[in-house]
Amino acid sequence: MAEYLKRSKSAAEIAKDDARTRAVVEDTLADIEARGDAAVRDLSAKFDRYEPNHFRLTPSEIEAAMSKVSSRDMADIKFAQDQIRTFAQAQRASMTDIEVETLPGVILGHKNIPVQSVGCYVPGGKFPMVASAHMSVLTASVAGVPRIIASAPPVDGGPHPAIVAAMSLGGAHEILCLGGIQAVGAMALGTETIEPVHMLVGPGNAFVAEAKRQLYGRVGIDLFAGPTETMVIADNTVDAELCATDLLGQAEHGYNSPAALITNSRRLAEETMIEIERLLQILPTAETARTSWRDYGDVILCADHDEMLRVANDMAYEHVQVMTDRDDWYLENMHSYGALFLGPRTNVANGDKVIGTNHTLPTKKAGRYTGGLWVGKFLKTHSYQKIMTDEAAAMIGECGSRLCMLEGFVGHAEQCNIRVRRYGGLNVPYGQAAPYREAAE
Repeated sequence: MAEYLKRSKSAAEIAKDDARTRAVVEDTLADIEARGDAAVRDLSAKFDRYEPNHFRLTPSEIEAAMSKVSSRDMADIKFAQDQIRTFAQAQRASMTDIEVETLPGVILGHKNIPVQSVGCYVPGGKFPMVASAHMSVLTASVAGVPRIIASAPPVDGGPHPAIVAAMSLGGAHEILCLGGIQAVGAMALGTETIEPVHMLVGPGNAFVAEAKRQLYGRVGIDLFAGPTETMVIADNTVDAELCATDLLGQAEHGYNSPAALITNSRRLAEETMIEIERLLQILPTAETARTSWRDYGDVILCADHDEMLRVANDMAYEHVQVMTDRDDWYLENMHSYGALFLGPRTNVANGDKVIGTNHTLPTKKAGRYTGGLWVGKFLKTHSYQKIMTDEAAAMIGECGSRLCMLEGFVGHAEQCNIRVRRYGGLNVPYGQAAPYREAAE
């Protein structure tokens, strides 16, 4: 049985935090729905001390912001977007429309149709998440979404230049300088000046994630992408410095970012905990990372790789860094996670910023039932059917009539019967099931 050398907050404590967040979000969304722009402006002033004449950036404001980005930073942004676009385009090419004749005269098919409007949230509170613009805006653009609205909070009293550049280069049609619950609420519910969208995407803090959860149904969402989670699965093929660095690299995101080490090496586990304390003395973001590690850090010692696999699948973390003597075995056998990072040469930060896979990933065990954001999330697969011959209309209609009556749906049966009469020449009595062909003959 797995042994916890360090355990995070209890589920009960986390549930209390979630309940407080839930109540705040519910009241805030109700205020936005009732008061529209006035509520959004009040919330922006309260949380971001930002009250512009308008939250939507004009073309000249976008150009001015982008002009502040250095040529080298702009080159890096474009390089990252090239990688993400290439992978997204390959994913899109894997999704094809189909049409097949399943029986003589019976045509079935499906089409992949883009969502018609998407709101992309880009976090920017503690850290300006430039890469989140690539992951949401650019991917939606590759999918062919005709209206993409992107929103990020103000940084230092105004729009963050690099975030604006990433949004614009990624293909955003509208850019808002607006953060938090007020941003996702305004995009989903609409206000006097912001037209509502059909879908919300993007990561965020606990309040943004909860707002998306509460808005789901009124709009679509990509997934529940709350505070980041990272897991390191490691054996004695790697050292404590590497494990500790990868754990703290994600723990610095926020005060409630879970980080877990799963290993079959007691020595590695103990040395990693010591190394974490050493690194916390020199890491500039140690205040945040230390709190996350203290409250949300786990070190789990397992008997063998089979037990490590079971524990990892059960926890279903967002980021899973695998550094073992059998990385491909984990690739073959892991089934619940956000994204895998296989081997010591890659790492979660590569996926977060530049390598090409999407960094908006499921958290809080949502990896059990969904993958991360990708081009397919912006596409709806719609089926269609058509019958080309009288013979097929009669044949399908006769069976359909009987199956409808089997369930007691007389009106349904008549939809089939009227076609049996018209196209098959068989006079089925009203409200009765079509006879079997041999009986009718």
